[in-house]
Amino acid sequence: MERPAPGGRERFSWDGWKNLLLPQLNRQSLYVYGSEVAVERECIRQRERGVFVIHPFSPLRSYYTMCMVAITFLNLIGIPIEIAFLDGQTGVGWEGFNVFSDTLFLIDVGLNFRMGIIAEDSEAAILDLKCIRQNYLKSWFIPDVIAAFPVGYIILIADLQYHSDSPSSKASKMVRILMFVRILSLVRLLRVSRLVRFFNEVEKVSNANLEVVRVFFRILSLFMMIFLLCHWNGCVQYFVPMLEEFPSDCWVRRENLMNATVGEKYSFGIFRALSHMTAISYGSSETPTNEVELWIVMTSIVSGALMYTVLVANTVALLTDADIPARIYKSKINHLEDYMVFMKLPKALRLRISNYFQARYQGKWYEEKDVLNWVSSSLREEIVMTMCSGLVRKVPMFKNCDVNFISSIVSELQYEVFQEGDIIMCQNTPGDRMFFIEHGQVVVETDSFQQELCDGDYFGETCLLIRGRRLSTVQAQTICQLFSLCVDSFYRVLRDYPEVMTDIYREHLSRE
Repeated sequence: MERPAPGGRERFSWDGWKNLLLPQLNRQSLYVYGSEVAVERECIRQRERGVFVIHPFSPLRSYYTMCMVAITFLNLIGIPIEIAFLDGQTGVGWEGFNVFSDTLFLIDVGLNFRMGIIAEDSEAAILDLKCIRQNYLKSWFIPDVIAAFPVGYIILIADLQYHSDSPSSKASKMVRILMFVRILSLVRLLRVSRLVRFFNEVEKVSNANLEVVRVFFRILSLFMMIFLLCHWNGCVQYFVPMLEEFPSDCWVRRENLMNATVGEKYSFGIFRALSHMTAISYGSSETPTNEVELWIVMTSIVSGALMYTVLVANTVALLTDADIPARIYKSKINHLEDYMVFMKLPKALRLRISNYFQARYQGKWYEEKDVLNWVSSSLREEIVMTMCSGLVRKVPMFKNCDVNFISSIVSELQYEVFQEGDIIMCQNTPGDRMFFIEHGQVVVETDSFQQELCDGDYFGETCLLIRGRRLSTVQAQTICQLFSLCVDSFYRVLRDYPEVMTDIYREHLSRE
């Protein structure tokens, strides 16, 4: 046991930090390992190794990945602006950010040798250092090292050397340094591959609904890539004429942007890029004046076409994967409308049928029996008890019945929907079932009285006991969602509970 250090402060312990390396309990880890016990066993397995390895589902991995997503995205925005528009006048803050980013990406290369791997064909993450090292060296090591090239350090050293030189040599050296830095900084744009990988990692370790997260990150990554494509294209529009030292016939001189602000240059560059990518050339009728500008325009048009293709393909894929019940419902409605037209049904009847489907399924098609058959018997019983036990318990003859009997009764209920004005049952007709009102309002009419019933009420219970004719007419005042209990189903359940039958008849006679 650790003792407090002098001065009343507890000695620093690594135990709290080590816990950040262990897998956390969330939806994704439970999905992979199956249970809380399995996740705990994974924590024990990592502790027993006794080496510094960051687990794929650890909190540290989650925070680090989200941080790297933000830093990488800022780099992919800032680097093209720095190369194209800033002319070496970046300032201390920008140079500090570049040095910090380069340092972070160099550290990331080292940490990847300690990052656990999510195995596709195994339930356990790969935590062996040798396997991690071999996998990283064979996959992303070389691209990561190139993208992490410390350009920020080179700029900082060149800037210090520049200020220490004599004034006579500064001008020519500054031109060489700026050209070298601009070309070398293009290497850092390879970090776009990291952005895609980091997005995939965030999606894998997210502690939220898996399907929602998957769709959200697909949409977010798609729009971020489109934004980067437009942003880079706008920067290229200005960068290429700058490399040619702004020829007299280039668009920069035509727009008189030589001494404009960075914001104005960037705005015109983005405008030209979007005009080419969307192939509308809005507000500009000039044709390319030289071969280089011609290739820039063609590249922009092709990239815009690819952008449209990717956007449409991803949109179709998302719409296809998302909300399957709604698509099935729409297909059923189309078939129903074709049938009603073919059978030449009256317009009023067709409208009532369409309204019934909308009220019954509410825009999504579910087969209740199939859904209940997908789950275990215990879950099926819990579902129906949650939905209907409260309605059944409100009936006096069921109020004090055994819970197993109630469960059996509930499993026999049938869901029904009636529209406004529908006759649910008619007076003097054979009584074959009783009803429980989940939502809606009905009116009960006899020769001598009229009564309104609403949510939670019931009617037609007499037919369960005497098998007689209906004593009243019940009409729906609004759209009604009901559960019905058939007489045959009721007596089938009673045969298994003879003691309950006696109590029910005794309760009914006492009320009479």
